[in-house]
Amino acid sequence: MPYLKIETNKEVDGGAIQEALKRTSGFVANLLGKPDKWVMVSIDHGTPMIFGGSTEPMAYLEMKSIGLSKDECADLSKDLCDFIASEFDIPADRIYIDFHDIDGKMFGWNRGTF
Repeated sequence: MPYLKIETNKEVDGGAIQEALKRTSGFVANLLGKPDKWVMVSIDHGTPMIFGGSTEPMAYLEMKSIGLSKDECADLSKDLCDFIASEFDIPADRIYIDFHDIDGKMFGWNRGTF
């Protein structure tokens, strides 16, 4: 049940957002080795944001997944930053990522939990 939330101050064209969602979902599925059918991605774009006193392009990501290990977060950060930099033209040094390991019993789906 990986969930990636992307919040950015960049505007993304309406037609391009759907394709960006699909590419991002596939990327996350591959990155975490999980089926795409379990991956959820949201993109909030055009959000007023400031980072380091500048409103240049930036992004804040939240990555949540069952079984996310602290030991893999550094590698995940590199891969996610590279992907976001390429996909949205946002420099890696203007991206923050908040990782969360989710206890399956604390995450609901389809009238139950994982």
